[in-house]
Amino acid sequence: MRKRALSLALGLCVLLGLFAGCAPQAGNSTPAPTASAPTAVPTAQPTAQPVPETPTPAGETVNLGLLKGPTGMGAAKLLSDNDSGSAAASYNVTLGSDPANDIVPKLINGELDLAAIPTNLAAALYNRTGGEIQLLALNTLGVLHILENGESVHSLADLAGKTLYATGQGANPEYVLNYLLEQNGLTPGVDVTIEWKASDELTALMASGEAALGMLPVPAATSVMMQNQDVRDAIDLNSAWRSAGAQGTFTMGCLVARKQWLEEHGDLTRSILSDFASSIRYTLDNPAEAAALMEQFGIVPKAAVAQAAIPQANLVWITSSDLMDIASYYEVLFAADPASIGGAIPDDAFYYIP
Repeated sequence: MRKRALSLALGLCVLLGLFAGCAPQAGNSTPAPTASAPTAVPTAQPTAQPVPETPTPAGETVNLGLLKGPTGMGAAKLLSDNDSGSAAASYNVTLGSDPANDIVPKLINGELDLAAIPTNLAAALYNRTGGEIQLLALNTLGVLHILENGESVHSLADLAGKTLYATGQGANPEYVLNYLLEQNGLTPGVDVTIEWKASDELTALMASGEAALGMLPVPAATSVMMQNQDVRDAIDLNSAWRSAGAQGTFTMGCLVARKQWLEEHGDLTRSILSDFASSIRYTLDNPAEAAALMEQFGIVPKAAVAQAAIPQANLVWITSSDLMDIASYYEVLFAADPASIGGAIPDDAFYYIP
């Protein structure tokens, strides 16, 4: 236990420097990117039940970390079930905007048992903590879009000589963007000037028309196009990923847990995974109701934006041996920048396969 605590503490020191400012962002409203069908997602639950004024949570307490935006969108129904006491566990939820500051420290020091975080961060945590963090499920495929206030950009090659405002520096968005630019013959920072902004700042710049080009994820991009009808979806990075012939599925969000906690809660873990799967299926089958829950729990600021974003949020639920399909994606990130996943492609012990 002392070795494990020391390992985790050292990992925390490294990670806070590595991942500062890499919060997942929100993003776009365009025809839904082609995505693989959700795996192991059960049939939708019935319409959400009213939340009692004095909820009585059921089951053992589980400390869960969630992020606002796409990574946390699929958990809205789970939070509603938690309040009504019908979930498999009693979830003590930490909802944050920045994984480096709001989630990672608490996951490493044991304050959180599970957390929904970006996929590159999951791999980095595994490497930096000596295998103390495991991947339970994939919950979000690619959600990045390049928006334009104009009509000049129709492919990544069209970005040559332009300034692109983007969000997600130090996380999946930066590494994916750099990789795709290079695959299209462009050198980031040379052929394309990239200005990194916080999600809220970039959303405001695009909505006001002050910025002509911006890369944002769903649902922030959705919000921009709802506010400014002159802004269009110029490039869906899911399509760009396929066009570049990139290996692996472009996957941005996942659920992880502390290895020690998993070893002590095998049966409960299976029930929790079922809670998440049901929540995502409910979201896909009942977007209006799920969007209202997203606003209620602060995952997305406005229900109207959440509902418009759900078809483009690429929510999935992939578990067990199918998790290992992300290995090819990690190979792409590693080739682009080994530091993006903590210096090494995770080995098989990274994947939680009951």
